Amino acid sequence: MTGIEWTETTWNPVTGCDRISAGCDNCYALAMSKRLKAMGSAKYQADGDPRTSGPGFAVTEHPDALDIPRRWRAPRLVFVNSMSDLFHAKVSEEFVRAVFDVIAQTPQHTYQVLTKRPGRARRLAERDLVFPPNLWLGTSVENGATTHRIDDLLATPAAVRFLSCEPLLGPIDLDRWLFPNRCSGGCACRWPDDGDRFECACSGECADWCPTPAIDWVIVGGESGPHARPIDPEWVRDLRDQCVGAGTAFFFKQWGGRTPKASGRELDGRTWSEFPGKDTRCPA
Repeated sequence: MTGIEWTETTWNPVTGCDRISAGCDNCYALAMSKRLKAMGSAKYQADGDPRTSGPGFAVTEHPDALDIPRRWRAPRLVFVNSMSDLFHAKVSEEFVRAVFDVIAQTPQHTYQVLTKRPGRARRLAERDLVFPPNLWLGTSVENGATTHRIDDLLATPAAVRFLSCEPLLGPIDLDRWLFPNRCSGGCACRWPDDGDRFECACSGECADWCPTPAIDWVIVGGESGPHARPIDPEWVRDLRDQCVGAGTAFFFKQWGGRTPKASGRELDGRTWSEFPGKDTRCPA
């Protein structure tokens, strides 16, 4: 089991990674791997490059972990590789396919795969890697400088696509991904009767138009730990409002601080714990 609010359990057929962007600077998995190595945990004895990784954090495949989900009878929501990145270049294509085989063979579970390397996920899909319908694919977007990852995510044929904006390090404008299409009448509306933003003048062309947001779910959270960087509440509110406007599920995980739960997870007097599902604003 796990304390991560947006999942139920973790499964780590791969461990270890390398830091590639600002969101990785205070990586919890890197710090945890160092402790696990010191405790003698067999999965965390290989050291990674000290410039980008660290003690116990070398990318390592664990074939003996592949059968674990097959032993779970009751359905679970499973976060895959909380201690790694399945699409890291050092994870062999053969092993990625083996992980996907397990996912396809256990349809009672729902798997959440989160990567900072969605370009490799897209390239493997182009090489006929089949994404099972019980797999959700997400990418980490910590600030505006990493939004390019969304293009690769949306080019990958996953049943559910999501973003993890954690740690949130700056404002993020998701408009062009949440609303990939505009009104067929050419008025630039993102949504029917969107005149408050675009001064709709198409005389009813979008009255029955109901676009589907390209992103199904957005998770937002502040950084935690002794070196946690501050989060601006306006960044969070803006992402919430963007998601509400698009019909995208919004999950606010934490404000962060020295510990993950130090400041709670209420936003403007309520908790936001939405999961992907039907957008009820569209007619059935």
